[in-house]
Amino acid sequence: MTTEIAAERPDLAPLNEVLSETPPPNEPSEPNGQGDPGDPPQKKSRWGLLRQGDFRRLWIGETTSTFGNAMSGIAVPVIALTTLGASASSVGLINAASWLPWLLVGLPAGAWIDRLPRRRTLLACDIAFFVLVASVPLAAWLGVLTLTQLIVVCLLGGVVSVFFSPAYGAYLPSLLDKDDLPEGNAKLQGSSQAAVVAGSSAGGGLIQIFGPILGMILDAATFVVSFICLLGIKKREPRETTKPEPRTTTLRQEIAQGIRFVVRDPYLRVLTGGAAVDNLLLAGGHALLVVFLVRTLDLHPTVVGVLMAFDCLGGVLGATVANKLAKKIGTARALLTWSLVTTPFGLLIPLATGGTGVALFAAGLLIPSIGIVANNIIGGSFRQAYCPPDMLGRVATSGSFVSFSLIPLGALGGGFLGQAIGVREALFIVLGLGCVGKLILLIGPLKSTRDLPTEHPDYPSTPADDAKPEAESDAVTNAATIDAAVTTTDGADR
Repeated sequence: MTTEIAAERPDLAPLNEVLSETPPPNEPSEPNGQGDPGDPPQKKSRWGLLRQGDFRRLWIGETTSTFGNAMSGIAVPVIALTTLGASASSVGLINAASWLPWLLVGLPAGAWIDRLPRRRTLLACDIAFFVLVASVPLAAWLGVLTLTQLIVVCLLGGVVSVFFSPAYGAYLPSLLDKDDLPEGNAKLQGSSQAAVVAGSSAGGGLIQIFGPILGMILDAATFVVSFICLLGIKKREPRETTKPEPRTTTLRQEIAQGIRFVVRDPYLRVLTGGAAVDNLLLAGGHALLVVFLVRTLDLHPTVVGVLMAFDCLGGVLGATVANKLAKKIGTARALLTWSLVTTPFGLLIPLATGGTGVALFAAGLLIPSIGIVANNIIGGSFRQAYCPPDMLGRVATSGSFVSFSLIPLGALGGGFLGQAIGVREALFIVLGLGCVGKLILLIGPLKSTRDLPTEHPDYPSTPADDAKPEAESDAVTNAATIDAAVTTTDGADR
């Protein structure tokens, strides 16, 4: 998790310079595809969307926040084990607490997100994240930190994530044109994966030197950066997402609309079903990976950490190459290619042995991760362009409700299977079934389609209202009233 308030902090001066509106010397102002028709076409900068001020702010805020999340992901279990003397089952309970809200409030959260302004929802979530994360080092400083508080913080943090993650995905289309969504998602996914690697590495070193509480303090600080970046975004959301017409339906009816939209659509139905099977089996395999390395291969914890980092390294590579293949062969064909070609390499993992044989484990983790993140980018860009804006929140949470609800079951099933027949054998079964599960994607229209559609046939797009900068006083008002604007009860995810 991540946020803090960066007022009067000299160390944020470089960030303020990056966020300034002044474009780099000898380069045109922010390209947004809205230039005069008579202007000659301009060569695209190698920085791409990062030259657009609003997207740059969003990118900096989310990358910084993910970096902090990775540190706290290490700090929380270390605090539980070393400071509070928690058992392994208690640590498992902490992890489960962060996923439980997807089952409890996932579907109604999607309906609320479609009723509320997305940017204000994100700002409110950053405030809530900051308060929750900062409460841990504060309680430790006062000497009143308990295991119960850690579990409650993770549970409430999971609730906030249920609102933040779908709102974040639904907000991006209001900042970018449809044609820019693949690049935007690729940059966000790539920096997120890199931030996880960097945050985990930095978190481990800092915790070893200064203790786990520092990781939580830094995580809280990154939420402040995220809040400031979101607050600085000047482009308004389209009117339909900020000033909706009076509602004639109940919350339950709107939830049902979102579920029906996903179930009846041939593309969303197949992608959601495939993601659910993926999460079920990947969770089962992931539950066995560390056990396999530590107990079966008898590797040192340092080596285990290095090998597990290949997962995120594959994600960085996937973000880099996802759109390149999609442009060459089409988005639908690229999605199938990444799924069917990279997944079987996961079977290299249970073939790994000690010594140089660990290279098989690294390859088995790296290559499927490339495909997973590449498909996340292609699939995410498709949903953002294809779904009507007022349905994005419900579509996202409907899919997440199905997919994430199977993660705990997969983890439990993988653990029991490993204990019953052996870890190596269980990995063969789970990862083999993962290969078979990818065939679900061949059931629908993907196999006969070159490119995924960018517009739903029943919801044709209409010209969006011209984006206008928010007045400074408007931004101040948003900051002052954000708590009243949104009432709320994101792992992949904050």
